[in-house]
Amino acid sequence: LPYPTNVREIRNFLGHAGFYRRFIKDFSKILQSLSRLLQQDIAFEFGEECKKAFDILKGALTSAPIIQPPNWDLPFELMCDA
Repeated sequence: LPYPTNVREIRNFLGHAGFYRRFIKDFSKILQSLSRLLQQDIAFEFGEECKKAFDILKGALTSAPIIQPPNWDLPFELMCDA
């Protein structure tokens, strides 16, 4: 996935990533540099800090811990939203 080149692409990526925010530790902290680009009075400069945040989020979204089988040796709680 290439780096976003404009505000529209940032919004698109953050919208998709936001669906999984509850599964990504410190999601809002990681997101800070990217969400600053969405402000009206800020020039779009996708610098190193933004690239790092983008790569961290992209890695978190594509790594296995998002969905994994339970460890049956540990206690866990099953919640259903129907």
